[in-house]
Amino acid sequence: MAKVSRYISLSGLSIQPELLQQQLVKVDTFLEQNTSSAVWSYQIPELGEGGSCSLFGNLQDTPFLLQEYIEKVESNEYALSKLQTIVSAVVAHSAVDWFGIYQARETQEGKQLLKLAYHGAPSRPLFPITEAFAATSNNIQTVLSAKARVINDIPAYAARGGEYYTCDPKVKAEVCLPLFNEHEQCIGIIDAEAFTEAFFDEEILALLAAACIRIPQYLPK
Repeated sequence: MAKVSRYISLSGLSIQPELLQQQLVKVDTFLEQNTSSAVWSYQIPELGEGGSCSLFGNLQDTPFLLQEYIEKVESNEYALSKLQTIVSAVVAHSAVDWFGIYQARETQEGKQLLKLAYHGAPSRPLFPITEAFAATSNNIQTVLSAKARVINDIPAYAARGGEYYTCDPKVKAEVCLPLFNEHEQCIGIIDAEAFTEAFFDEEILALLAAACIRIPQYLPK
């Protein structure tokens, strides 16, 4: 329960520790009973003007290769398999429309969020971790602040001038939560999207937080 309470405190989420503990049991049980294959390559969309937004329906001819950023060794094969299984657990218990796990990594282009495992439509694989990119990116705002971002009505949020750029107009709600290492440093995020407003209630938020507690132990080296 200490990890549960600490995650709630660090992330700034408003959920009950007991509910998060229950959802953590669900995630652990799913991990024990299921195994998903590691995914080392995936299709990605073309990027729009300025490189900020994905052009849905316009996929690049060449798939994105994770092995260009992560060494393809047995330990990382195991890690990616576990992460993909956690993705499956979240989708099975929430029916969320899109869910992804990202790790902050140093690349030749600087420090970026790298998408390691996901469910849903193809999306961009890398996000630069910069203040400039954070101006329109929930992902980067989350990793820089190390705080949860919950937007349950994107149209209303954008209409009020909220910092949000629309790539897929079907997305009506989004949650980004931080991942922490043993030193309580933010080392990545999860991103969840739904096509329904007010989708992310306390139970689903607790499930996402439970995933965030388990994910760090399976991040690749």
